[in-house]
Amino acid sequence: MSSSDLLLSRRDLAFLLHDWLDVTRLTERPRYAEHSRETFDAVLDLAAQVAAERFAPHNRAADTSEPTFDGQRVRTIPQVKAALDAFAGTGLLAATLDESIGGMQLPHAVAAAAFAWFQAANVGTSAYPFLTLGNANLLLAHGSPEQVDTWVRPMVQGRFFGTMCLSEPQAGSSLANLTTRAEPQDDGTYRIVGTKMWISAGDHELAENIVHLVLARIPGGPPGVKGLSLFVVPKVLRDGDGPGPRNDVVLVGLNHKLGYRGTTNTLLNFGEGVHRPYGRAGAVGYLVGQPHQGLALMFHMMNEARIGIGAGATALGYTAHLKSVAYARQRPQGRPVADKDPTAPQVPIVAHPDVRRMLLAQKSYVEGALALILYCGRLLDEEKTAPAEADRERAHLLLELLTPIAKSWPAQWCLAANDLAIQVHGGYGYTRDYDVEQHWRDNRLNAIHEGTHGIQALDLLGRKVTMRDGAALEALLDTIRGTVARAWKAEGFASELAGQLGAAVDRIAVVTRRLWATGDPELALANASVYLEAVGHVVIAWMWLEQVLAVEALGSPDGAEGEFLAGKRQAARYFYRWELPTVAARFDLLESLDRTTLDMRESWF
Repeated sequence: MSSSDLLLSRRDLAFLLHDWLDVTRLTERPRYAEHSRETFDAVLDLAAQVAAERFAPHNRAADTSEPTFDGQRVRTIPQVKAALDAFAGTGLLAATLDESIGGMQLPHAVAAAAFAWFQAANVGTSAYPFLTLGNANLLLAHGSPEQVDTWVRPMVQGRFFGTMCLSEPQAGSSLANLTTRAEPQDDGTYRIVGTKMWISAGDHELAENIVHLVLARIPGGPPGVKGLSLFVVPKVLRDGDGPGPRNDVVLVGLNHKLGYRGTTNTLLNFGEGVHRPYGRAGAVGYLVGQPHQGLALMFHMMNEARIGIGAGATALGYTAHLKSVAYARQRPQGRPVADKDPTAPQVPIVAHPDVRRMLLAQKSYVEGALALILYCGRLLDEEKTAPAEADRERAHLLLELLTPIAKSWPAQWCLAANDLAIQVHGGYGYTRDYDVEQHWRDNRLNAIHEGTHGIQALDLLGRKVTMRDGAALEALLDTIRGTVARAWKAEGFASELAGQLGAAVDRIAVVTRRLWATGDPELALANASVYLEAVGHVVIAWMWLEQVLAVEALGSPDGAEGEFLAGKRQAARYFYRWELPTVAARFDLLESLDRTTLDMRESWF
């Protein structure tokens, strides 16, 4: 077994990308015409190799020797920069970007699969290119040609890294309360003054420069989120083609985290006067797009990041699952319950039904989540390259609706998989001698950053299902019903699952109408997290039915391939028998318009 075999399953990725999503068909489109299955597979093999050789070996070291700040410089262990340099050398930082900017023009589904290797190997180190790519994509979509040349090209080359700066200490997730201001200057630039909190990768010496994307207010703009504008604020200004003066961006301190420790997380002051670029205090910033459109522009990066966070949560759950399977196969303990002979050899713990239950639950969570993440990547490919406008629009609607689910469901249930991985390891799992405890700590962040679980729930029920008179929700329900119809026709195991999923889809429609029929948005949204969990489970059940259909299309091969496909069927069976039935109670609670949490008074706690 190679070291990469404990990160992700190469066979599962091939199954999802080729046997199910058929990504090779994308090469019929002009954007991907230079690619083939061979190039896609070569990218995945390269990602697996670099992740295993350069990222995984320092995952524990980056956790135990987290970044430090001596008041002047941030110091990280040297393996982090070495890994990032190796990553830049693969070209994967520009995997999906246009060839004209130095990109590989890979399909997003393939790129997501490739990057998942790095997230599984070392989510802390992989966060630096993850944020940089999101920053670059935003500027490519909304920046000026000069901004692209000045900031994006060096990011694509791995020379500059990027961040997103939204939160502030007094505001947290309430972006309407941001106070950082941007004072316009005669030369067309702005001077940025304010404080930003929880900025991942906000300071380090891993690259020549750090390109911050900062939300701030231009004086005189409207209040709330409608008054926010977006600015490029680099750590180091540019003077022609070379570095200019140090910008007035100062690291106040590092936040000390439960997990995800390899990524610096910072409190930054902009414009406090420690540095005086061009003889004046104030951080120099460059407006992106139009004034007062900052949040709309930032959502370009935020939505990309949310699916990426779901991918990271999935990868952390997946690698812990593989490690717990390997442990269960080699750890002898106990005997079968029917064997009363105390002198009989002990059996590997994988022989015990309760251990198999935990491993099967993990498998159903992580493989279902991975299918959803790659499906979202395929939707992005459809949105950008489908020949028909109607197909592009449908993909856009589905992606909009699925984004909060793709972010939050893996963050919740792949964390549950991490918890089960610790349990499979027993007492050893609660020690630092095994990786699974770190994977749990790292994954615990994913339900918080880039919008908490509750914020994603409000987004799903409060915005996405109602947008355009419910067009996105209708598109999702129609798509799932299409899978159900195919499963009925397929007969066999798929048809056994079809009725259960069809009934759950019908409940989504009924419950959603019930919640919004009250005319009381506070009541409708009071239990939005329950709605997110219920709809998320239905979506993952759909992902499993899609996989079962792909499995049945492959027939009944022998050997390792037959074992792989049998494992897929059993994981689907588990999810439908153990997990999908739980949504009925959630839908019952929602349909009753329960007011328990809404009527709870602060004084009663």
